[in-house]
Amino acid sequence: MEATISKPNVIFVITDDQGYGDISYHGNPTLKTPHLDRMARQSVQLDNHHHDPVCSPSRAALMTGRYSTRSGVWHVVEGRHQLDTSATTMADYFAQSDYRTAMFGKWHLGDNYPFAPQHRGFETTIYHGGGGIGELPDYWGNDFFDDVYFHNGEPRQHEGYCTDIFFDEAMDYIEGKKDERFFVYLATNAMHSPFHVPESYAQPFRDQGIPEERARFYGMITNFDDNMGRLFAKLAELGLDENTIVVFTADHGTAAGFDPETGSGFNAGMRGKKGAVYEGGHRVNFFLRAPGYLPFEHKISGLTGHIDVLPTLIDLCKLPVQPNDSFDGVSLVPQILSDEPAPERSLFVHLQPDVPRKWHHCVVMRGNWRLINGIELYDVNTDPGQSTDIASNEPNIVAELRQDYEGWWESLQPALADYVYALVGSPPADPCLLTARDWHPTAGKIPWMQEWVSDPDRNANGFWALDIVVPAHYEIELRRYPRGVAGGLGAQTARLKIGETDQSELLKGDEDCALFNTWLDTGKTTLQAWLSGEKDQAERGPYFVYLTKLEKT
Repeated sequence: MEATISKPNVIFVITDDQGYGDISYHGNPTLKTPHLDRMARQSVQLDNHHHDPVCSPSRAALMTGRYSTRSGVWHVVEGRHQLDTSATTMADYFAQSDYRTAMFGKWHLGDNYPFAPQHRGFETTIYHGGGGIGELPDYWGNDFFDDVYFHNGEPRQHEGYCTDIFFDEAMDYIEGKKDERFFVYLATNAMHSPFHVPESYAQPFRDQGIPEERARFYGMITNFDDNMGRLFAKLAELGLDENTIVVFTADHGTAAGFDPETGSGFNAGMRGKKGAVYEGGHRVNFFLRAPGYLPFEHKISGLTGHIDVLPTLIDLCKLPVQPNDSFDGVSLVPQILSDEPAPERSLFVHLQPDVPRKWHHCVVMRGNWRLINGIELYDVNTDPGQSTDIASNEPNIVAELRQDYEGWWESLQPALADYVYALVGSPPADPCLLTARDWHPTAGKIPWMQEWVSDPDRNANGFWALDIVVPAHYEIELRRYPRGVAGGLGAQTARLKIGETDQSELLKGDEDCALFNTWLDTGKTTLQAWLSGEKDQAERGPYFVYLTKLEKT
C-alpha cells in the first residue's frame, strides 16, 4: 500500500500510566475496551515499541525524535522535566507546515516560560499544570471534576470529568478546523493517580471483586475507551475519517493494572510496571489508524521506540525538515507501508535522579536482548517474563551491549552537564511563578502534590535554576500557598539567596508571604530561600515563589 494523502490531519492521543496489557485486545480478562480493540484491528501496530519508564522523558522523546536527555529531560520532577528551548517539537514541525496546532490535557514538560505548551508550537492549549491534576503547579483545588484548566496559560472554569472535558474541547476544535489541516495532541490526565473516576465506571469492577484501586483505574480506562468511540464517531460525522491519522499510545507501563509483589492483575506476561526497566515498565501500545491510507492490523514486530515517532510522522505527512535537524530515531514508513524489517540497532531507556549516574536504572535493547543496569541479561523471545538472568551464559552479548551504552552515555554528556533554566523578566515570564516541584533538591522529600504542602514530613528545600533576561529591580514573594489561597507562611524568619544577594528578615509569624526587593542583573543564576521559626521547627523552603519586575534601566 502507498501513502496517498499529501497532508493528512493528525490526532495524537496519549494516555498516562496505561500499560500494554490494559486493553482487552491484548487479552486482559477483566477490561472491555471495544473502541480501542476496533482501532487496533484497523491500525498499523508497533508491537515491540518502547518508551521511557516514566512520564516526562517519554513525552520529551516523542516530541523531539531525540533521546529526552539531550533536551534536559530525564526525570518527572526536580527541574529535570523541563524541555530545553533548543528542542524543536512535534508541534513546531506541523506549525511550520501550515497546520493548525492544538494540545489538550497533560503536558508535563514544564509550566513556566519558555516551557509551557503555548510556547512550544501549539497555538491553542487547554491543559492542567504539573504532571497530574492536583499537583503543585496545577490550579489549586482541582480534583478531576469541575476543574479549572489553563487556556493558553489563563485559568478557565470547566464542568464535568477531566477526560470528558479534554475530549469535548478537542472535538470542538476539530469541528472548527474541519476545513483546514490540523495537528491535535490529546494527552489525557487519565489514568494517573489518584484514580478519581465517576462511580458508574468503577462500580462494575468492584462488583466483580476487583480491588478498589484497580477498580477505579479500570473505570478510568473504560471511560477513556468510551471517549475514543465518541472521537471516531465525530470524525466520521465530519467526513474526516479517511484523511486523518489517529495515533494511540501511552507514556509507559501500567500504574495499577498489575501488582508485581502479588502477581495479581494482568500485564500480558511481562515483568515490572510503571517506573521499571523490565519490559512491563516501558513496552507500550502504539497504533496508527487512517482507513484507506494505512494498512489494517499490520503488526510490526521489530524493535521500535519513542525516538522513531516524530521522524515517522514527518515522513508520513511529508513535512519539511531543515538541513541541521537531527534525530536519534528513524522513519518507520518502510515498515508501515511494506514488510521491510525494522532496522537492527540498540535502543536505550532510563530514569535518572537530579544528578545522573552511569548505569543507573537503564536498559539496553537490541533485537531480543535486554541488558538491565549493565548487569542482567534476558532474551525476551524465550523468556518474555524476564525470569532468568543469562548474563553469565552470554558474555559476548553483554560486552557488546555495554559498549553500545558507553557510546550513548558519552554522547549525552553535554546535556547532563548543565541545568535547564526558567526565564525571568520577559513579558511572558512577568510575573514568574516558581513551585517546589521544580526544585533541584537539597533537603527532604519534595511536596509535589498540593495535599502535601501542609505535611511536616514534606518539609524540604531546593533551588531553582533561572536565567534573568531583563535587568531590573524585582519583588520576590515567598509563599507556602499560592496567591489567593488561604494559609499562613508559618515562619519567624525568611532568608533569600539569589546569585550573590543574600538577605534575611524577621517576620511576625502570621504573614501569608515574605517580600524581598532586589536588583537582578542579566545572566544565569540560582534562587533558594529558607523559612524557619517557632511555628515550624523544621527549616524548609517556600513552595511558591513569585518574581515580579518593578522597574528596569
